[in-house]
Amino acid sequence: MSSDEGGGVSAGLGAGSAGRGLWVEEPARRRRMPDSVRTSAVRAVLIVSVTLTQATITFFLTLTGSWLALPMGLGAIAGTIVATWGVLDVWITRQTWNQRYGVLSEPSSTARSRRKEARRPARAARAPAAGRIPREDGPLAASGRYSAR
Repeated sequence: MSSDEGGGVSAGLGAGSAGRGLWVEEPARRRRMPDSVRTSAVRAVLIVSVTLTQATITFFLTLTGSWLALPMGLGAIAGTIVATWGVLDVWITRQTWNQRYGVLSEPSSTARSRRKEARRPARAARAPAAGRIPREDGPLAASGRYSAR
């Protein structure tokens, strides 16, 4: 069998795919959810899927007139309440995460210069006047830090 008969390992590969590997990384479309949010989302999906399955079984049991329809119906109602809590848990966990870690506060250079300009007059107002003589008998004179020099 020759190489053009198609018996080799590369028979299924096209001519242009000689350099392409088996696994190709593609960039993610969206950022990954934080772990706490993802955990609550998985929990909510599992609860909702079990509740929907339970509601479907309840519907079919009701159609057949089975005695299990009443307990399953009560369970489906309880499952709906728990599923609502699960979905609200995802929403609250996401909001909490965004409030705690979502905003990176980094002042820009313009914000920094504005703050510096705003502090200048306040610093000048706090600075002692040039002709002022410090008191030696004030409440802080005993510490020795504020004595006349």
